[in-house]
Amino acid sequence: MADLKMLAIDLGASSGRGIVGTFDGEKLTLRENHRFSNDPMFVNGRFTWDILRIYFEIKNSITKTVIDGDNVTSMGIDTWGVDYGLIDKNGRLMANPTHYRDTRTVGITDYMEPTVSAEEVYKTTGIQAIDFNTLNQLAAEMRDDPEMLARAEKMLFIPDLLNYFLTGKMATEYTIASTGMILDAAKRDFAFGLTDKLGIKRELFPAIVQPGYNLGGLLPSITDEVGKNNINVYTVASHDTASAVMAVPSQADDFIYISSGTWSLMGMELPQPLINDATRAANFTNEGGINGTIRFLKNIMGLWIIQESRRQWKREGKDYSFAQMEAWAKEASPFQSLINPDDPSFNTPGNMPEKIREFCRKTGQHVPESVGEVVRCIYESLALKYRYTVEGIQALRGKKATMINVVGGGTKDHFLSQMTADACGLAVSAGPEEATSIGNLLAQMMAVGAIKDLSEARQVVANSFEVKHYAPTADRGAWDEAYGRFVKLL
Repeated sequence: MADLKMLAIDLGASSGRGIVGTFDGEKLTLRENHRFSNDPMFVNGRFTWDILRIYFEIKNSITKTVIDGDNVTSMGIDTWGVDYGLIDKNGRLMANPTHYRDTRTVGITDYMEPTVSAEEVYKTTGIQAIDFNTLNQLAAEMRDDPEMLARAEKMLFIPDLLNYFLTGKMATEYTIASTGMILDAAKRDFAFGLTDKLGIKRELFPAIVQPGYNLGGLLPSITDEVGKNNINVYTVASHDTASAVMAVPSQADDFIYISSGTWSLMGMELPQPLINDATRAANFTNEGGINGTIRFLKNIMGLWIIQESRRQWKREGKDYSFAQMEAWAKEASPFQSLINPDDPSFNTPGNMPEKIREFCRKTGQHVPESVGEVVRCIYESLALKYRYTVEGIQALRGKKATMINVVGGGTKDHFLSQMTADACGLAVSAGPEEATSIGNLLAQMMAVGAIKDLSEARQVVANSFEVKHYAPTADRGAWDEAYGRFVKLL
């Protein structure tokens, strides 16, 4: 049998790329064929995505598969969550999609409270309260420009919108819709009880489809541009984190995952949503996963703190590599200083090392001065926040976790992976690094019958990509003492 060739379009908030995946029946290999920047624009008082530029670059990636003779037969798109575009009665995009960081939703929860309370929204959707969630964006649209929503025929999430541009078919993929606080988590369908109260018409929402739905071939006009091809477009687990979790190479039932990058998304894969007063108080969210599963997770500030620290040192003329920073952190004394990684002071760009020092001053701790001390403080604090989250998940579920699987770019931080094992007292497996693209491709493989289920998909990942394993090795007493101090900082 000839190798199966697929194209994954993986879009992040700052860049996008095309990945050609080749499956030989046992192993999956990856090749990047196109990379481009994703540059949001502030225009006429609105922060927006340049969606037509993104669409143009996707076509460039497809064109390269044709020129290179890859014989790609399927493709799928994954992106960030919550944002959407509106389509009019003529099937045309009405405006550039608004960026989730636009200020129109600031304070929107208070505006909505008399109509739909935050408690009602959480009990229905299981999604943590964040101003930029899709339901909140639609409420802001109804408040600020009701004529726009009145004229709109359909609302499409970003990957669904791009799929529509390519195929002319409209559908709402389940995992991306689940991010927006507009789905009834138990019914896995639109929460019309909420949208009706806000005056949002039901006809706006196309039918929900699951990952693996075949939208058909490219429009003839697209083929004229990119060249003759045999590509069918499939919905994948279109939310990037849903794709990343698909690529966890574990056969265990009770693993905890960390999708590690700028953010750390940490949680468990559950068969049903977990929604109650305790989960709401702990600010856990219930998002959709492959095969109708639920990603019960918490958003944690991740490698942003170390990335922004490195940018500050570079601004000072000190261009340290991550390897250098890790080596200096290993030399620094342990547990001198700790921070709460999710403290609001760390959310914004700026002089991150100085922000860390100021936090330590205010909390009466040793003030880290050297690069090694600062980096060690960040790593130890992240590892302890992971422990805090593990304990929260276990308490809410009433069941112990068996191990932790780290996927994404953070798998390159070996020192942090070892600290995570030591802090949590659990074995840690780290890899693969390219989890989001891999999950995208796995969904395509399942859709065309090249693999039969999620268990086989995860075995393919284990066969194909390097995974490093870390066992708890450090003195538990020292970590326990540090954890006691850490919890007081939260």
